[in-house]
Amino acid sequence: MSTEVQRKLTTILAADAAAFSRAMDVDEVATLGALRAARSVFARFIERHHGRIVNTAGDGLIAEFSSVVEAVQCAIEVQNELLIGARDRDGALRFRIGIHLGDVMIDGTDLLGEGVNLASRLESMAEPGGVLISQQVYDQVQKKLSVGFEYLGEKRPKNFVDDVSVYRISLGKKKPQSPFAWRKADPVRPSKPVPSATVDLRERLSRHGRLLAALWLVLLLVDLASGSPVWAHWPGLVMGVYLAMAAAPLFVRGWLRLSFVRASVIVAGLLLVNLFTWSGYLWVIWPAAALLAAELVRRLVSGSR
Repeated sequence: MSTEVQRKLTTILAADAAAFSRAMDVDEVATLGALRAARSVFARFIERHHGRIVNTAGDGLIAEFSSVVEAVQCAIEVQNELLIGARDRDGALRFRIGIHLGDVMIDGTDLLGEGVNLASRLESMAEPGGVLISQQVYDQVQKKLSVGFEYLGEKRPKNFVDDVSVYRISLGKKKPQSPFAWRKADPVRPSKPVPSATVDLRERLSRHGRLLAALWLVLLLVDLASGSPVWAHWPGLVMGVYLAMAAAPLFVRGWLRLSFVRASVIVAGLLLVNLFTWSGYLWVIWPAAALLAAELVRRLVSGSR
């Protein structure tokens, strides 16, 4: 019997009913009926978007999709449908959904591994009625879907070693059943979707940059007026490193992970410190080598799991 582990790259959608145990304590029969109704909604939209349900343990479910876009569309449409159902009848359940694109292990018809675990952790961090997605999912859908994305920052999921970038889908008031509806309604002037998470981050950086630039200019004038040895470059260096660290998510692409970008910022800052205090010795190579080695070890460990 072969013991070779089969793997594949797939999109995992994890969903779970919020406050299910409390609802069962209040009315078991009505809650079970609401769960069955919600599962029917999930099954209908998952099939529509060419996915398959992998597991339905308890009050949650795990589904997989070959397309990242289809998975996100499915989640949006399910939440929209469940929201309408909650308005139409009492006792309707609200679900949290998490989506991740990652490598999984195949065990018969079941899927296991970190890809499934991260989707489940994202689901547990979502608000009732909300959808959270990973950086990998965001990179694939941000230019393909006409919905908003809110960057929530770096989060540390339970039992995970590394932080992950998390985005929340802004469902809005529009019925998002067809994010590509403009292709049929207005083929001449299609509206171009804007990744709002990136826009919001750039706007914040722009505001902070202007404020810090004004502050540094004041410090420079004080430095020049005092006639003492030049010192304004030190607070300027701190401000620059701060802005670069905050802007790091904008440069995350493919193999260029957030940890690597931030490590590069630290090395650049140390290089400037080395140059500002130059004594004929390029000592920055040692912390740079240590950071590089730490990143390589982290990637090797992550790849072996």
